[in-house]
Amino acid sequence: MSKDEDTSLGLPLEDAGLTKAEPANAPRTAGRSRLLLIPLLLGTLFTGAVIGMYFQPPGLRAFFNTTGLEPGAGTDTPIAVAIQQVVDQEQIAVISEGDVVALGRIIPRGDVISVATPSGGADARIAQLQVAVGDDVEAGDILAVLDNLTQLESAVASAQAEVRVREATLAQTRASNTASQAEAQASLERAEASATVAQSELDRVTTLFERGVITRASFDQTVATATQAARDVERAKATLSRYETGSETVQADIAVAEANLAAARATLVASQTDLDSAYVRAPERGRILDINVRPGERPGTEGIIDLGDTSQMTVEAEVYQTMIGRVTIGDPAIIQADALAQDLIGTVSAIGLEIGRQSITSDDPAANTDARVVSVIITLDADSSPIAAPFTNLEAIVRIDAGRTP
Repeated sequence: MSKDEDTSLGLPLEDAGLTKAEPANAPRTAGRSRLLLIPLLLGTLFTGAVIGMYFQPPGLRAFFNTTGLEPGAGTDTPIAVAIQQVVDQEQIAVISEGDVVALGRIIPRGDVISVATPSGGADARIAQLQVAVGDDVEAGDILAVLDNLTQLESAVASAQAEVRVREATLAQTRASNTASQAEAQASLERAEASATVAQSELDRVTTLFERGVITRASFDQTVATATQAARDVERAKATLSRYETGSETVQADIAVAEANLAAARATLVASQTDLDSAYVRAPERGRILDINVRPGERPGTEGIIDLGDTSQMTVEAEVYQTMIGRVTIGDPAIIQADALAQDLIGTVSAIGLEIGRQSITSDDPAANTDARVVSVIITLDADSSPIAAPFTNLEAIVRIDAGRTP
């Protein structure tokens, strides 16, 4: 083999050696590059998580809506949820020192009254509605008329006629007794006159009989006549005694007539009471908030009309039982709601005496609906009450400045 060939053969061998030597250091350089990517990747993930938690872009929201996951649901102390949800969930609802926060609803003074049909009118239908939503009414005003009005009016007319009949019967009984008494008195006087004549005749005949002028038969006949006349007097007296004041017989006749008249009058009163049940009246002063039926419909269990005294609005707040000890009557309160143009101001006026189950809950599906609460009534001030008047049953957040009675 020539030198040239050796050289030509050696050059490729050197090149090959150099080529094989380079991969020995290449993995170290590539490894260092990959290690540098790890902090960069972690930083990117952390930055993205922070941005997602802070801005909550539409894509992230769509992801949670699609998967059904709830932000912060995987921990007992969520930090990426709105304070509204924290207020709804926490059993100890305190936002700042001294403030007790609770969910509440705006209601008229005394709450909403569901006016039902009067007793005895449950099967009747609505014939006429005398009011409209928003009308102000006074206690006793007619709100609606039921379709049994005509039937009840007929019953009243029949009862009135029966009373007149019984009154006439009583008057007739009394007049009859008066006439019978006069007749008995006349009969007594006639019997007494006859008895007087018979007694005089007996006295004369007795003298003649003692002298032997008349026979025994004539004397006996005169005695019998006088005796009969005396008995007629006794009979007439007995008849007249029936019509004297205090007589059981006469008073019984009048008592029966009077009892019949009293029964007829009682029937009339009952029918008049039934007639009043054909009218639905306002139990107290207030405003018509809602009408639940239409003419021709039979009222349901929800009542006919919702009535409330909106001249003074209040707020019913449900305070958790763990916080009720901090609330006292007279504490100032602030009421907030999205529908209100401004915050409402009020004062705690009543605190419930019974622990109950929470009935006012938010739309949050994770809200605690089995919490134990106490009802607290907050009376709104003169400026806030008119603002709240159109928002009966509006849900609101109540902040009570506990322990700082003005």
